[in-house]
Amino acid sequence: MDRIERYKEIVRRIICEHAAYTPSTGKITNETVFNDEAGHYELLHIGWDGWRRVHGLVIHVDIRGGKIFIQHDGTEDGIALQMMEAGIPKDSIVLAFLHPPEQKYTDFAVA
Repeated sequence: MDRIERYKEIVRRIICEHAAYTPSTGKITNETVFNDEAGHYELLHIGWDGWRRVHGLVIHVDIRGGKIFIQHDGTEDGIALQMMEAGIPKDSIVLAFLHPPEQKYTDFAVA
């Protein structure tokens, strides 16, 4: 398995792990969106909490140019740490939710 395919597998696994947890309030389900061809991966919360509609992004990751771009991370501990624990090096992970000039102050890759 090449490096990018391994990255895709790790990202899918991490998102599926988070999707296994159902929010404790409301009638909310988790929806995963995986597009391997485009390198696009998401986890969404969808449903109702009382009268309030819930339709929100929890995780959004793109894989392009040999790097993983974390576009949004609404998890408690951060998926970048899970990716590193799974063997993905920091220089392959971009914290894309940070403004580009700020990315250089992290230990991670820059866009």
